[in-house]
Amino acid sequence: GRVAMLAALGFLVGEQVEGSSFLFDSQVTGPAIDHFQQVPTLFWGLLGAVIFTSEASRVQFAWQSPFQADKLFLLKDDFTPGDYKFDPLGLSAGKDVEWLNDIKLKEINNGRVAMIAISGMVAQELVNGINLIPADEVLEMGKNGAFLAMEKQCSGAIDEAACAKAFEAAERATLFAANL
Repeated sequence: GRVAMLAALGFLVGEQVEGSSFLFDSQVTGPAIDHFQQVPTLFWGLLGAVIFTSEASRVQFAWQSPFQADKLFLLKDDFTPGDYKFDPLGLSAGKDVEWLNDIKLKEINNGRVAMIAISGMVAQELVNGINLIPADEVLEMGKNGAFLAMEKQCSGAIDEAACAKAFEAAERATLFAANL
């Protein structure tokens, strides 16, 4: 759930900052599903090291030592799944158990919604190959010259194939809006 919430946020943010000069020297462009392959190798090495470190810490915090337990893969008795005692702002300090359980349930439900959301975002980009946000603009083509704005934005773009798909979708949406 937490990973899906971060993925959905990252999907939207990644598309909004694509081509910006402060991230990866403006090398990452196009739909978010294609960003993975465009990120420099050094970034993946650093990200892998961070993931390894955090997972190693989690294993030591949550799991019993296999050399001291009578069975393998046992959680420590005092460990609650998902509770890593990470609350730097003290948001849960002094709260009663009922409140904490309610917040945990909300987090689980929001995580489930995020799983569905990220699945829909990925599916939409796989189907038509254009970014999420411009795809929304394409659906509202009849309003305030959005087609002209998209044309201006895409002229001279690095990823001309994505722009061509966006224009085709914009044309269909404009025709559809004109027939209403």
